[in-house]
Amino acid sequence: MNPTIDVVIPTWKPDAQFREVLLKLIRQTRPPRQILLINTEKELFDESLLEGLGDVRAAGEPCQTDSELQKTGPVIRVMHIRKMDFDHGGTRHMAAEMLDGDGILFMTQDAMPENSRLIECLLRPFEDPQVCVSYARQLPRQDCSLLERFTRNFNYPPQSRIKTAADLNVLGIKTAFCSNVCAMYRRSAYEEFGGFERHTIFNEDMIFAGRLIQGGKAVAYCADAEVIHSHNYSGTAQFHRNFDLGVSQAEHPELFSIASSESEGVRLIRKTAEYLVKKGKPWLLFPLIWQSGCKYLGYRLGKNYRRLPAGMVRACSLNKDYWNHGTGI
Repeated sequence: MNPTIDVVIPTWKPDAQFREVLLKLIRQTRPPRQILLINTEKELFDESLLEGLGDVRAAGEPCQTDSELQKTGPVIRVMHIRKMDFDHGGTRHMAAEMLDGDGILFMTQDAMPENSRLIECLLRPFEDPQVCVSYARQLPRQDCSLLERFTRNFNYPPQSRIKTAADLNVLGIKTAFCSNVCAMYRRSAYEEFGGFERHTIFNEDMIFAGRLIQGGKAVAYCADAEVIHSHNYSGTAQFHRNFDLGVSQAEHPELFSIASSESEGVRLIRKTAEYLVKKGKPWLLFPLIWQSGCKYLGYRLGKNYRRLPAGMVRACSLNKDYWNHGTGI
């Protein structure tokens, strides 16, 4: 029996590029049963993006049967929430509870499937009953900077790998690395391990993957499943993102104490510097040093956010709405 796959995509001001993402999901060799869009702020959602894409329904309407799926393709559902109610973990968990497929594919609106075999490839690792999540390789966009291109390949190499607790001595914190830019979860395991954190500033994917690893399960990196996704972040943006990363690690020491993430960051800097010199572009070492410094400063401040004044915490954080939901600072 073929497993049923549901897709969840949080959206914020989706554009024409997002319509192309939906088209590529609809045209998969292994199409999903439904695509649930959790959109932030109804007035910012352009309904015309869904015109001609087939069966569009409200979030609570009944799901398709397998025979309907073969005739009409995936149902696209839309649910609108307020910006103040969005949470990286809680919103995705809410979406998961609205679905009942065997697998849940979480994506971001800017993750463009490279080809029609994305879902097909993500499903393969689940033949191993220990695998509970399978995440895709992220390829750089055409406008991607050289520094970011190297980082993409560093974090998402061309070789697939099944990761378990036995890999901690070799991979360190990357054993639990996972990205909801494009990751498929086995529903039964998602429920067994409690789902995503209901209130988290960032890193809901890695927090959950860490629980899986500690629980004796496996996380699959599927290099054959490819999405195009990259950003040319400034040093300031890197600071804010890594501040939130540090906060998430400080709030979950039971998971992030299993291995240091700082050593992995140092290795990335070293490898990037070697790559730039080899490419004959040593002047790019200066932006590398600047961005790496911004990342580290943000990360260290985030790890120690409880010692900082509330105003400083909000100023440093990228996800400022997080601090409006009863989080003590």
